[in-house]
Amino acid sequence: MSDQGSSARKPAVSSLATLRMEIDRIDEAMHQLLIERGEIIESLIHVKGTQETGAAFRPAREAAMMRRLVERHRGILPLDTAEGIWRVIISTFTYVQANYSVHADMAAGDAFVRDSARFHFGFTTPLVPHMSASAVVAAVAASRGDLGLVPAATVAGSGDWWGALEDGGAPKIIARRPFVERDDHPASLPLFVVSKPLVKDAAVEEVAIWSFEVDGWNAAATGALSAGTEVLAVPQGSAGRAALLVSLTPGAAREACEAALKAAGVTVRRAALVGGHASRYTVSPGK
Repeated sequence: MSDQGSSARKPAVSSLATLRMEIDRIDEAMHQLLIERGEIIESLIHVKGTQETGAAFRPAREAAMMRRLVERHRGILPLDTAEGIWRVIISTFTYVQANYSVHADMAAGDAFVRDSARFHFGFTTPLVPHMSASAVVAAVAASRGDLGLVPAATVAGSGDWWGALEDGGAPKIIARRPFVERDDHPASLPLFVVSKPLVKDAAVEEVAIWSFEVDGWNAAATGALSAGTEVLAVPQGSAGRAALLVSLTPGAAREACEAALKAAGVTVRRAALVGGHASRYTVSPGK
């Protein structure tokens, strides 16, 4: 009986050993592919012949890569893990091309911001903490090609930091995190990514972001805007004066936004385009 039981277990042991060999083979193949990717990036650096400011950042390409990742993903590996791996690969190889730091406004919560920064940029890219969005924008403006993380939601005491983005050569909003949105995202805090202006083919402006200075602002005016339009508002003194940061969804025109505000009793005194980003990719539950 003992010999028969031992014999019955041998195929399972053999199968386990085979599976482990397959895992080792795949691990080695993945490592080799990363090495090959690094060699291509090295060639890319030589082809560019440059470490020019902002040249390594390609939000439009990154968004397309993330969409393809989600669409082809399947199996038991959580999507969070797959996205996190790709984020680290992209950010680290970008850092290899042109060293940069990520400046982050920690006022929204140190732990939450750090989680988002590490999920999207890994640990190789230096993370520099600040205690205001304005300080982040100033640091990006003074850098050679750094990125900034600032709140994409209202944070008490943050002020109208986006006013510093209005000049033509000033930093601009180039992305929003998280890009792939789903329930229980491990880095769900909404943040804008700020960078010095990118070359035209690198940027994506499916969602256009405008800075408005208005009079007569009231909370009800938000409901007058088209569905999905996001607004950050900071009051500025009397008469309902306020600074707005308005994210216009694809197809929504600034003129239509201003008309809707006017109909709600709001007067737009000044408007400036301060950036844009790819439309967020929403994943259904269970993906």
